[in-house]
This record gives sequence, structure tokens and C-alpha cells, in this order.
Amino acid sequence: MHQNREHHEENRNFSFRRGTNAERIIRYFLEKRTAEVALVIVNKAQAGVLKRAERLSVPSLILTAQDFADGKALEILHQYHIDFIVLAGFLLKVPDAILHDYPNKIVNIHPALLPKFGGKGMYGSRVHQAVIASHERKAASPSII
Repeated sequence: MHQNREHHEENRNFSFRRGTNAERIIRYFLEKRTAEVALVIVNKAQAGVLKRAERLSVPSLILTAQDFADGKALEILHQYHIDFIVLAGFLLKVPDAILHDYPNKIVNIHPALLPKFGGKGMYGSRVHQAVIASHERKAASPSII
């Protein structure tokens, strides 16, 4: 995200799948003008969020899991002067180097009680089914990393 010059942060949105959460975040900040989504990064060329970002004039990049492991993702964050990250449907492990460079600057909006309902295959309705089956009282818990 890029913050409004008086109080504006740059946000990079790691996003996958359809991109409805990313679109809502982008639209929110387009209206509020307190921050700007500066970049959307995905790991799959067919991710629906790419079209959504393009329609809303937000740059996007496709990076592989290896790009994250090799440090390319962190380099790109620095190139775009990103100072806050939103994980919206991000299913890869966030590299330690990114966690180190962005302490308390990463929000994960994964719709699960992490780590209890996270992990391989835990996305979409599977998360909600697991939460219901376990009789948990909450079905969502965004976390700041």
C-alpha cells in the first residue's frame, strides 16, 4: 500500500484464487485515500485477482514459490517501497527474510483459526467445515504477524 502523503502506507497484497478480498481492500482504499494498494503478487498466472487488479489499475506480478525462497519477492517489495503487507488467500509459507523485514507489518486475513485450521488443503469451504465439525465458537481470526 502507498499511504496518502500525510498518512499513507504502501501495501503489498499477496493474493491468490479469485481475488474478491483483494478487490474489496483495493476499493476500500481507493475510497478512503488513507493508503493505496501498490502491488498485487500471485503465484499462479490464472489467478482471478490479476484481472481485478488490472481493472482497478493496480500493478501485479506473478512470482513462483522459488522466487519467494530465493529472495526475489523481498527485492520486489523494496523496489516498490512497500511498508505493509496484506496476505489475502496467500497459501505459501512467508519466508523468514520477509518476516524479519516487516515485523508487525503483515496482516493475514486467512479465514481460519491459525494454526489450528491452517495448512495444506485448508481453504474455502474446507476451513468452515472443519471449524463447524470441531464446534469452535469463532470461524475467522485475522492475525498480525
